[in-house]
Amino acid sequence: MAAGPPVTISIEAACENQVQEVALDGTEAYLQPLSMSENLAKLAQKIDFNRSDSEGEEAQAQGGEEWAQRQQNSDDDDAMLKFQPSLWPWDTVRNNLRSTLTEMCVLYDVLNVLKEKKYMTLDPVSQESPPSKQGLQLCGKKKSLAGAAQILLKGAERLNKSVSENQEHKHQRDFNSELLRLRQHWKLRKVGDKILGDLSYRSAGSLFPHHGTFEVIKNTDLDLDKKIPDDYCPLDIMIPSDLEGSAYIKVSIQKQTHDIGDLGTVNLFRRPSLKTNTGTAHWQSKLEVAQNVLLCKEIFAQLSREAVQIKSQIPHIVVKNQIISQPFPGLQLSISLCHFVNDKKASKVCVDKQRPDDHLYVLEHNLHQLMREFHKQTLSSSMMPHPATAPFGLKRMRLAGPQAYDKGEISALQQNEGLLEKIIKQAKHIFLRRRTARTIDSLASRIEDPQIQAHWSNINDVYESSVKVLITSQGYEQICKSIQLQLNIGIEQIKVVHRDGRVITLSHQEQELQDFLLSQMSQHQVHAVQQLAKVMGWHLLSFSNHVGLGPVESIGNASAITVASPNGEYSISVRNGPESGCKVVVQFPRSQCKDLPKSDVMQDNKWNHLRGPYKEVLWSKMEGRNFVYKMELLMAALAPCP
Repeated sequence: MAAGPPVTISIEAACENQVQEVALDGTEAYLQPLSMSENLAKLAQKIDFNRSDSEGEEAQAQGGEEWAQRQQNSDDDDAMLKFQPSLWPWDTVRNNLRSTLTEMCVLYDVLNVLKEKKYMTLDPVSQESPPSKQGLQLCGKKKSLAGAAQILLKGAERLNKSVSENQEHKHQRDFNSELLRLRQHWKLRKVGDKILGDLSYRSAGSLFPHHGTFEVIKNTDLDLDKKIPDDYCPLDIMIPSDLEGSAYIKVSIQKQTHDIGDLGTVNLFRRPSLKTNTGTAHWQSKLEVAQNVLLCKEIFAQLSREAVQIKSQIPHIVVKNQIISQPFPGLQLSISLCHFVNDKKASKVCVDKQRPDDHLYVLEHNLHQLMREFHKQTLSSSMMPHPATAPFGLKRMRLAGPQAYDKGEISALQQNEGLLEKIIKQAKHIFLRRRTARTIDSLASRIEDPQIQAHWSNINDVYESSVKVLITSQGYEQICKSIQLQLNIGIEQIKVVHRDGRVITLSHQEQELQDFLLSQMSQHQVHAVQQLAKVMGWHLLSFSNHVGLGPVESIGNASAITVASPNGEYSISVRNGPESGCKVVVQFPRSQCKDLPKSDVMQDNKWNHLRGPYKEVLWSKMEGRNFVYKMELLMAALAPCP
């Protein structure tokens, strides 16, 4: 489609201002827009300040004619404003503000009259009091309290009823609910019309042949006419007669008796009965005690079997309910099965005939722990399911025949210590540890100088313990600490580790340990003199831990030391032995010895500076609280004054 010729279009802006006059020639004269002040004056004249809200509501209630007339008048006023300027725009506002000020002044005057007493006083008008209604109020309160009390009484009655019903339900427990609780703790099975339970440890790996079966029955010993007892239970159990009562394993170490004909009569004293926890069922505690009896019988049977099978240098003796072994010469280890049956005849035990309780509770606990480890090994040693066919393996494994283990090596690898051997080793270690502690304590209480201290380790093994022994002198702990021993107590021997790393092995004999400690205490005195000489400035001339001269000591060897004063005039020699004790001699200068005969050979005066003969010191008469303190006083007396 072809485009046509262009057309000119005139666009005029809309006339925003009002037209005031149109001339004959068509010229329009526009009315100038109002300024901001004139516009505000116009809007203010439209406000009627004399009109109130109530008048406005009445005006709204009038008919449509008045509204139309008022609208027409307002239009006329607008037209007049457009063409007739007003005299003063704020005239109406001024008049309204003046009337408002007048009203406010009147209100202020009224308030002053009411507030200030000097203008006018207002007296209250007396009125008659209304009749009192206390009786009516009292009746209302009484009625309200009676209603509240009735509600509380009903609630309390319901609570008492519910509590009594709960107690009755607690006493009248159902047999099935008790059976469900029993099944949660013990293994049960139904055989015919009977309910049987299992007390044994077969599921844990036990191989004890005892069946350990108990029967669950319903308790019918209840008289409905009487009150139900608090400990009534609708369920009862029947335990085999050999598992009734209580039992424990007694382990003790005693001196060996010369007469072994009365080994089977073990003094069975009753242990204090364990208090059952409140809230536990009667059958629960009864079954736990019966299971403990079964475990004790299994432990004793295993120990008896091993005591017969083990071939030792001193055979073990098994008589009735007692196993006797000899861990050390002169001592015997007694393991007894003490089974107490709740019988009237058996309960009459004479208190005077009871021996003191020498039972080793630690070994009893270890026996139970070893038995549980044995059960665990039994479970883990069982063969797991494996395929019937498998690859033959590598050629290197087939060529290992010449280097394979023989029968003796394989049997040596498969040897496992039994329960009896382990408990005997633990008993040996406990006895050796007690004997070591007793030896150290006896020496510490008997010998005051030097002092011996023992620091036992809190972390020990069932077969090994350690103790640190320090030999010190009172008041000189910082300079006299050369003797520090570490005693590692084993099963049959004691290893002593010195401070310099030397290791000495001692046997289980008490006298050997005592002699060793006495020799170390003797050497400590000589070491203390050496350390004191360094502090006092004396010179060390000779030192020996093992002196070959003098009387021979039956316990260890004597030690000796010789020190010289700082100027070399005096010398002190000390010899100390475990049995002979301490001997101190002092060598004086030749010039101070007047009793020496004159020699024709030594004519020069320089030979007078040589030291003369030794003189023994009466050590028992020296003042001082211990050996080192006396030696310090002696050195201080012989040293020259500065």
